[in-house]
Amino acid sequence: MKYFISFTCFLFITAIIEKSFPEKLSDAAITLTKDKVVYDPGYFSISYPNGDVPKGKGVCTDVVIRAYRKLGIDLQKEVHEDMKKNFSKYPQKWGLKKTDPNIDHRRVPNLQVFFTRFGKSLEVTDKASDYKTGDLVTWMINDKMPHIGIVTNRKSADGKRNLIVHNVGAGQVLEDCLFQYKITGHYQFKK
Repeated sequence: MKYFISFTCFLFITAIIEKSFPEKLSDAAITLTKDKVVYDPGYFSISYPNGDVPKGKGVCTDVVIRAYRKLGIDLQKEVHEDMKKNFSKYPQKWGLKKTDPNIDHRRVPNLQVFFTRFGKSLEVTDKASDYKTGDLVTWMINDKMPHIGIVTNRKSADGKRNLIVHNVGAGQVLEDCLFQYKITGHYQFKK
């Protein structure tokens, strides 16, 4: 009986200590803010799978890609494989004729389609409490530039909003920017 109680306590404590996927994604995103990254939207030839743009460079999508990669999920491969099978479901804004594993996963509209197809598309609201740790948020900046970030478990100074890790030009940063731009999408994705 003594061993059963000890084992049960061990399982209970392990369950408490083990972080949820959203918490792990938040931690991975926050860790990225320690790396110096210069905003660089250039096209790069990268390896496949698990390719990445040069260290120290990136855009908003690279924050998401790198955070998921820390959890063993390769969005480059996932997006590319789905686009090969379902190309017509993805936006054709750039005159695309075929997939390109160097860049397809680095486009916000493609990630929006992918997260809708394989994750959960959530309601876009103006209520901060609807945006939970580990959620993905997309915005349109100045009605021209799509943008994406990860909702973290850290709170704004007033405690009303979760902070976001994103890269809008100043590198991978943790900011209180949830309602700074027009929200166009709200997602959850875990594999």
